[in-house]
Amino acid sequence: MQIYKILSLLLEYPDQELLDNLPEIRALCDRNTEIDAEERASLRKLLDHLAGKPLIDLQSDYVKTFDFTPEHSLHLTHHMFDDDSDRNRGPALIDLGEMFKEYGVKTVTNELPDYLPLILEFVANLDENEATVFLSDAAKVLGMLADNLAKANSPYAAPLSIINSRATLTRLAA
Repeated sequence: MQIYKILSLLLEYPDQELLDNLPEIRALCDRNTEIDAEERASLRKLLDHLAGKPLIDLQSDYVKTFDFTPEHSLHLTHHMFDDDSDRNRGPALIDLGEMFKEYGVKTVTNELPDYLPLILEFVANLDENEATVFLSDAAKVLGMLADNLAKANSPYAAPLSIINSRATLTRLAA
């Protein structure tokens, strides 16, 4: 499921390596049959945005978007449990980490297991059915996050809309 690996890369904190790989990512999007025409068009807008700004500006925008705006957090359990229920968030994080271990995923990141780019990397290694079922469990949160980013006119709304669309279609079909 290469689409989820691409989306994971695009939702990570931007660095020079990402910028250097934008032509390859664009080529992958253009030839990937998992991506439909509408998804491809929205991803091209994000790729154009990333290619058209200096790295320091991209990094500043990313921090403002995801780190300083709680309703845009890429940590999914943040949206599932309000601030008063951190005691509920902890077990959810542990369960997610344990599931990664069951699948043989070794996380070599400083991020919590509910960090969306990390989840997308995990999902990229599942078969299509497992991936869509897994994401459908988070459809409500993904939809809320996609809506919040769209309302803020964020270029990052595109990948979230794609993820949400795929998760929601699976949930509706179930």
